[in-house]
Amino acid sequence: MAFAISKKKSGVKGDLRYEIGVYTNSGGGTGGNIAHGMQTVYQATLQPKGSAVAGNAPVVNETLPLANNTPITIVTDADEVGTYEIQGE
Repeated sequence: MAFAISKKKSGVKGDLRYEIGVYTNSGGGTGGNIAHGMQTVYQATLQPKGSAVAGNAPVVNETLPLANNTPITIVTDADEVGTYEIQGE
């Protein structure tokens, strides 16, 4: 099971920082941790992509806000690929 992320863009919207990227599960993987570098995370949005309908919606397995630069744990269908956006400070 392998989980990987690829950060595509980061910046500032108003008074919050954001990060946008792609997550990829392979080898039967069903999620993993997204390291982000923010002190506090207020919102995390996940969007699966692909040519078929996802069996289940991906979820953030954390209670937000998430403090202390803690990585965000997500749970997905096996081998799911999708995008994420994280907002915080």
